[in-house]
Amino acid sequence: MRIGHGYDVHRLTEGRKLILGGIEIPYEKGLLGHSDADVLVLALMDAMLGAVALGDIGKLFPDNDDAFLGADSIELLKTVTGLLREKGYVLSNADCTVIAQRPKLAPFIDEMRKKISEAAGVDVGQVSVKATTEERLGFTGEGLGIAAHAVVLIEEVGK
Repeated sequence: MRIGHGYDVHRLTEGRKLILGGIEIPYEKGLLGHSDADVLVLALMDAMLGAVALGDIGKLFPDNDDAFLGADSIELLKTVTGLLREKGYVLSNADCTVIAQRPKLAPFIDEMRKKISEAAGVDVGQVSVKATTEERLGFTGEGLGIAAHAVVLIEEVGK
């Protein structure tokens, strides 16, 4: 078994869709980034890659490569899941936390878990997604951005 941790943060801006956990969340701002800037899925991928010492998403999907401009993070997650399988590993479970003052994410958590679990090829019960605020403190509390942490347990196939 291996453990990985991932973290991602993006600035909120007007004129972009807010994509979290692979779904569009109704909100007046979206996250600024080279891809769809889905901090939740990006943190999850970093955790998965880190658990098997394959670097991070910047190495795999560089932000100076136009092939990933506007990329769907769920599709990138499928690629990362495939890389882990090639190395003989599968995702055992993921525990993810989104840090955002607004919008309220509770109504979307189950749909995010379903979308992520499908992309990672695991049961929805293996994917936890939580949301919290920072009580109006810091950049997330001031509504300037959204961050996410992910912790994963990776298992060798057949072990």
